[in-house]
Amino acid sequence: MDHLVTWCGENHLELNALKSVEMVVDFRKNAAPPTPITLCDSPFTAVKSFCFLGTIIAQDLKWKQNICSLVKKAQQRMFFLRQLKKFNLPKTMMVNFYTSIIESILTSSITIWYATATVKDKGRLQRVIHSAEKVIGCNLPSLHDLHASRTLRRAGKIVADPSHPGHKLFTPLPSGRRLRPIRSHTSRHLNSFFPSATGLLNKARPPH
Repeated sequence: MDHLVTWCGENHLELNALKSVEMVVDFRKNAAPPTPITLCDSPFTAVKSFCFLGTIIAQDLKWKQNICSLVKKAQQRMFFLRQLKKFNLPKTMMVNFYTSIIESILTSSITIWYATATVKDKGRLQRVIHSAEKVIGCNLPSLHDLHASRTLRRAGKIVADPSHPGHKLFTPLPSGRRLRPIRSHTSRHLNSFFPSATGLLNKARPPH
């Protein structure tokens, strides 16, 4: 914290303790309570979850709360899609509306949370897509396909950018055709972005 305060001071940035919170992520069985953090004699408020750029991050790194928020927002926007249906708009316009207004909500930060979400939560999101399909009258991309395409696109940009902090995590094997799998000791890490993206990239690449 002292280093952060010093860095912000040198770069003309001001930290506001009243607008800052503390969230501890610790999966040890016998974790000791952390020392409270203070900034300029003002203590941080300890929270179990917080919203960062529209994505709710929980202390246990589970995504139920975030997905509930996404489902609620998407269902609210389904009202407008049904209204467009009443006005007999062409399917092309309704699909464009769905993609920009509803799908953009469902896929917000999807590369981060989808792989670790529960089957139940994924089903809730997929039901919103099925409802939109019935209203529009055509098939729409599934959540699984949307996650795969966005993960491949983001991972491809990281692989092509040596200056990216995560570039070194995508290490090619001696053959040069595939990437070295990232070792994971927990399912939480295995389902996170970089290990899952490595697996998708290896599946997408031709064997020869």
